[in-house]
Order: sequence, then C-alpha cells, then structure tokens
Amino acid sequence: MRRPVLIVEDDDAAREALAAFLEAEGYPVREAANGREALERAQEGVGAILLDIMMPIMDGWEFRALQLRDPTLAAIPVMVITADGSARERAACLGLEDYMTKPIQFPRLLQFVGRYC
Repeated sequence: MRRPVLIVEDDDAAREALAAFLEAEGYPVREAANGREALERAQEGVGAILLDIMMPIMDGWEFRALQLRDPTLAAIPVMVITADGSARERAACLGLEDYMTKPIQFPRLLQFVGRYC
C-alpha cells in the first residue's frame, strides 16, 4: 500500500492537475491550498510533501519552518516546486530533500515520490 503524497499549491488548476497525474500513477493524494492547511493534512500521515513557496495565508517557507519544529512532521521529506528560480539557496538552508523550478519535470517528480511513498 502506497503512502499518500501531500500537494501544497494555491493554484487550484495546477494542484488538481498534479493530483490527477499522481493518482493515475497509483499514488493516493492529499491536497492543501496553503501552508496552514498543509500542517493539518500532514498530521493525517503522508509519505512526502510537494510544496509550492508563494501562497497566501501561510507560504512555503513558514510551513517548512513549522514542519521542522514539529517532531511528528519533521522527518517527512519535502520537494519544493516553485516558479521562483532565485529560491534555491534559501531552500537549501531548510534541509529539503529536493527542489524543482516550474515547469514540472514529471520523471524526476515520480522518482522523488516513488522513493518515499
């Protein structure tokens, strides 16, 4: 049984398309539109998190900082997927497992998800 992937993305169309792609590949998916929702969904148990950075309410940076402070969530691997090409250095400081700029490279995404879910 595969573990769920948590997609954290504020763009509904992008989140739904990514969810449909992963579900077609056989992965269960949980979705969140911002970091606050992501903290709640992650508590439900996930194998990995695909995290956008620029979101309303709580952005990806704040989510990651809170995730790392929570012992029940800190070990969940995270791949940042962002349109912000300048975010790589800051992302590296947060101990992320992977980082990708949009557009999404689907083979690489599947490799990441397959490793943890």
